[in-house]
Amino acid sequence: MTTLETSSFTNQPRRLGSMLGPLLGLCLLIYFAYHIFQGERGFFAWMRLQKKIAEDEITLSTLQSQREILERQVHLLRPDNLDPDMLEERARLILNFARPDEVIIYNEGLEASEPSQGKS
Repeated sequence: MTTLETSSFTNQPRRLGSMLGPLLGLCLLIYFAYHIFQGERGFFAWMRLQKKIAEDEITLSTLQSQREILERQVHLLRPDNLDPDMLEERARLILNFARPDEVIIYNEGLEASEPSQGKS
């Protein structure tokens, strides 16, 4: 063997060792870049969460307005502040009462929106 062959053989592990650091750094960079976007707490998961929050806020506002309407109706039916018109309206709706001189016109859309109480 000549000295040329021996020196190139000893330089190969050094070349491999000098490439190992940047290669490891590149692998770590790729790993973290992937998880920034695809991870459990990545960018796309964050976007899905923001969309879900927006949908839930719309649902919340709808439910809050329905609750306010129901609270107003309940307030009108309290014994200390009983509204006779509200009481008559609820009694007619729930008990299906009408005066003999009244004409009743059924509206299917209104019946479906009223809560069914006592019906099974």
